[in-house]
Amino acid sequence: MAPKKGVKPVAAAKKKPEKVVNPLFEKRPKQFGIGGALPPKKDLHRFVKWPKVVQIQRKRRILCQRLKVPPALNQFTKTLDKNLATSLFKMLLKYRPEDKAAKKERLLKTAQAQAEGKPLESKKPIVVKYGLNHVTYLIEQNKAQLVIIAHDVDPIELVVWLPALCRKMEIPYCIVKGKARLGTIVHKKTSAVLCLTTVKNEDKLEFSKILEAIKANFNDKYDEYRKKWGGGIMGSKSQAKTKARERLLAKEVAQRMS
Repeated sequence: MAPKKGVKPVAAAKKKPEKVVNPLFEKRPKQFGIGGALPPKKDLHRFVKWPKVVQIQRKRRILCQRLKVPPALNQFTKTLDKNLATSLFKMLLKYRPEDKAAKKERLLKTAQAQAEGKPLESKKPIVVKYGLNHVTYLIEQNKAQLVIIAHDVDPIELVVWLPALCRKMEIPYCIVKGKARLGTIVHKKTSAVLCLTTVKNEDKLEFSKILEAIKANFNDKYDEYRKKWGGGIMGSKSQAKTKARERLLAKEVAQRMS
């Protein structure tokens, strides 16, 4: 009997090649039920209940990205570049003030010298100056040669006026990352601002190069930073929605034109 029109003849089923199973290796599928095998490790980073301090830090950071930041605050996001900051901190480490142990030893030697009737050395050491009030006084008296401000001082109102004062007094200033990093220089947990009044003769050439670079990056760009607002950066979802809306509007305009 001839096959009906429009009906395809049934193709002969292809035989699948049988897999060769090694009898030495028995297949044991894992059972992930109660009392079974341990489940594979997952990235649970999103489900961690972080401490309140960490949550506030992260929310605050995102909020600063989303909201519009005025120029006076936005200038603290423009910090010194890594190479220049490294050379600056090398210089600052040479002029660290004495710690408690060194001070105790110095006072002991002074007391011994006084007891023996020897002449005392009254040469003042060249060290980094710190403390907001002290540094402000040095700037106002025009004694400061370089002012270093931390970018993460909280509340920021403590130092927000310092760049304007430094520019008015024509003193080079720079904003660096980390109040804790500044604190290590002066044997403290944190330090909002540091200041150098003078340096030794052997360091003057290197210090002048650092000053020139800092002036070019901060003092000379003050007018530019004074007008530049920050923030206004939306999240990835919000940006995708905005782009989709823009594409739709462009499509409608193209249809009207045609």
